[in-house]
Amino acid sequence: MKKQINTEKAPGAIGPYSQAIKAGNLVFTSGQLPIDPASGNFAGADIRTQTRQCLKNVEAVLAAAGLTMGDIVKTTVFLSDMNNFGAMNEVYADFFAGTVFPGRSAVEVARLPKDSLVEIEAVAFSS
Repeated sequence: MKKQINTEKAPGAIGPYSQAIKAGNLVFTSGQLPIDPASGNFAGADIRTQTRQCLKNVEAVLAAAGLTMGDIVKTTVFLSDMNNFGAMNEVYADFFAGTVFPGRSAVEVARLPKDSLVEIEAVAFSS
């Protein structure tokens, strides 16, 4: 059985998809852009600020499913420029401090929606 997860504490979907889907014990988030849900605009123009907002949005979607960042088992980070990897990685590490780091892939892509610098999706496990 699958269930749609939605929250107003993260940006709404900008297309025909859900913020997240819970399927059994797994929650699959859609890619989260660095959009501040209160303003509807990017949180900032630099990679650190955008990464932080992406992860706050992931955190909010997971909270709506009753989960935390510590429940994440896998993330995928999409970067518009791999030269931003180091700065993204520093911010990313802060969100998982005190937990076991999840598996992760990080890839450079030609372009992201709304010309974002970063987009992050996650898979979390609910025990």
